[in-house]
Amino acid sequence: MPRPIQATIHTEALRHNLMRVRQSAPDARVWAVVKANAYGHGLARVFEGLRGADGFALLDLNEAAVLRELGWRGPILLLEGVFEQRDLELCSRLGLWHTVHCNAQIDMLATHKTHVPHRIFLKLNSGMNRLGFAPTQFRAAWARLNVLPQVEEISLLTHFSDADGGSGIAPQLSVFNHITQDLLGERSLSNSAAILRHMGGNEASLSSDWIRPGVVLYGASPDHPEHSAADWGLQPAMSLRSRIVATQTLAVGDTVGYGSTYQAPVAMRIGVVACGYADGYMRSSAPQGTPVLVNGVRTRSVGRVSMDLMTVDLTPVPDADIGSEVTLWGSSSSGVLLPIDEVAAAGGTIGYELMCALAQRVPVTVE
Repeated sequence: MPRPIQATIHTEALRHNLMRVRQSAPDARVWAVVKANAYGHGLARVFEGLRGADGFALLDLNEAAVLRELGWRGPILLLEGVFEQRDLELCSRLGLWHTVHCNAQIDMLATHKTHVPHRIFLKLNSGMNRLGFAPTQFRAAWARLNVLPQVEEISLLTHFSDADGGSGIAPQLSVFNHITQDLLGERSLSNSAAILRHMGGNEASLSSDWIRPGVVLYGASPDHPEHSAADWGLQPAMSLRSRIVATQTLAVGDTVGYGSTYQAPVAMRIGVVACGYADGYMRSSAPQGTPVLVNGVRTRSVGRVSMDLMTVDLTPVPDADIGSEVTLWGSSSSGVLLPIDEVAAAGGTIGYELMCALAQRVPVTVE
């Protein structure tokens, strides 16, 4: 019998979340962001659920090739563009659109020999200060691209740093609108948080020809804890479940796990679960542990998570025993939900990281 841990990808949840995105921005086309192997879900596994998007956005040329092999004939955007000259040859062969965020990438295009001009998304650094041309350099970059025979069309792109928080998007949006006000080209501005929090509201100047939803497609909230996934009407696209493989009965004062970090305050039973940090679960958590579901009942982890095992408090689930289902995040087999954002917050991180950290050794099924 294989080790009893398994992740399940929920195709209908992906479709639902894509529909929810379209409801927030009904006039925009959608880039389904599938970078990092579709946020750990598996590119091939999410394809069916997300193929209703208008295009796919990612980072790696290999993943773009996989999409073409899966039969996708629509647009694919390289969000960070190319990294060396020869990447442009594959862009030409696969028909990829790509971001240009620095002069070195323009230099590569200027010497690229192609019979089919490229679709370019020119990136403005409006305040994130990662990739993109500074406002004082952006129009010159646009002018350079506009005269190149290698370029068919230029779209305009930026990325919001604070769409999920109190600072909002107004300062960066103002910069973007000022710099691009008379430039031709489609616009792409909104990430997950901007789509849910700022589109269709009072910020009438926020309009995107293309939106770029990422984590919302996978059923996590982009602004947790202010809003939960349920607040936004999202469904988890991944469930991670395992089972209890052993139980222990503790006396008052007994300790659990490496470092003896947990001491039983009362006599209690604990369950030993086939899940550890080698599966992608967090080793670190708050003193009160992380939330888990045992047979659909909420309880918590106790003691340190080790490589292959973790322990959970069975006090709220007295009938639990070896073989009982443990939901680490997502939905239990009975339909009770445990949001990945809550689990991540208890470990001082975000749902994105847990998704992306799912280990290769964990079996994955698609339903």
